[in-house]
Amino acid sequence: MANFSKSNTPRFSVDVYQNEYLPEGAREVNAIVTVTATGGGTLGGRPLRIPDPGRAAAAEGANAAVVIMVDCSGSMDYPPVKMRNARAATAAAIDTLRDGVAFAVVAGTHQAKEVFPGEGGLATADAATRAEAKDALRSLSASGGTAIGTWLKLADQLLSSSDAAIRHGILLTDGRNEHEKPEDLRAALDACAGRFTCDARGVGTDWEVKEVTGIASALLGTADIVADPGGLAADFTQMMENAMGKEVADVALRLWTPLGSEVKFVKQVAPTVEDLTGRRTQSGPRAGDYPTGSWGDESRDYHVCVEVPAAGVGQEMLAARASLILPAPDGGTPQTLSQGLIRAVWTDDMVATTSINPQVAHYTGQAELAQVIQAGLDMRKSGDEAGATAKLGRAVQLASASGNADTAKLLSKVVDVVDAATGTVRLKAKVAEADEMTLETRSTKTVRVKK
Repeated sequence: MANFSKSNTPRFSVDVYQNEYLPEGAREVNAIVTVTATGGGTLGGRPLRIPDPGRAAAAEGANAAVVIMVDCSGSMDYPPVKMRNARAATAAAIDTLRDGVAFAVVAGTHQAKEVFPGEGGLATADAATRAEAKDALRSLSASGGTAIGTWLKLADQLLSSSDAAIRHGILLTDGRNEHEKPEDLRAALDACAGRFTCDARGVGTDWEVKEVTGIASALLGTADIVADPGGLAADFTQMMENAMGKEVADVALRLWTPLGSEVKFVKQVAPTVEDLTGRRTQSGPRAGDYPTGSWGDESRDYHVCVEVPAAGVGQEMLAARASLILPAPDGGTPQTLSQGLIRAVWTDDMVATTSINPQVAHYTGQAELAQVIQAGLDMRKSGDEAGATAKLGRAVQLASASGNADTAKLLSKVVDVVDAATGTVRLKAKVAEADEMTLETRSTKTVRVKK
């Protein structure tokens, strides 16, 4: 992918929160690494408007390419309002495109078809092409099956025709991926990973949560449910505004560890929980890169756990160095955007070694919250009411203790809360399918530490 000049790259900062003090012989070091990007030409996630919408805006948009993938399978006609809302939402997203952004629209069934511009490439957004694209949406109709891997492969093919730095997909589906094998979708995701990011949305309640969240996870995007098709236009507009707010792509979190130390895990813990441990790529002796995707003006938190050699009281060491890396477009030396240090100090001071850093404690709880919701809902589906009650009760307790009001509200639609502090709950006899799917889809959303 193309790179940015330093003038329009956001400024990155890295802050490390940890208790570096360990008792004699202890080997595990935990830290929360907060990465913040500012000053990249966005405000609150939205691109700054340029007074002259001519050449300057076109130049601003030239760094981004977007493909919108719309489910056009037969189920989108039940009820017919679903297809109408999908067309309206896609039109709203097209209206949100900045001048100069390269874009295309793909209709997805058991195969993928380019609806606009229709010539195997991308159009450049301006008043005329936006109008033509919206006109082309009239041809969208519901028929056929669902093979999402084919949609993603066509999106990748179209995006690869652009040298834009920011490459993004928006994917809407209303059903299960029934017309290709699970391994075909997995192969498509593996092929697309690192080539573009993708936000995925499920409309209605007939789709598979783990499929949609799996797509977003693999392609470092967001996943959500739009239970009421009437909410699609607002959701698509917000997604596109967020995509237009991205200023720099392919940022990696690089962790260097000294001889004898090893990274046990790396998880993004805010704004959502995402385990990055298995995505490490080696980047030299004792260093590995973890992908973080595209950035605008925003802040994210990462939980890093490092195993260090055991040491005696009074010794200290650098457990890891965390750096934000931007690859060079020509494969040369990457740019280091910012870095922070994770330390280990061995002491016999009991107060120091038993104190848990508030950030580490908070995000350990948020990661457990996501895990117990998933486990509880799976148990509920399989008929294990006692197990589901225990897991979802623990989820209520964690959500209440951490101030995660949004998740607590979603949980209250699945269980009756007797005592939030102790996690005492009863499973509701009847739960709306949309409420259960919303809880599952949004279970990984976290709240940040209260300052």
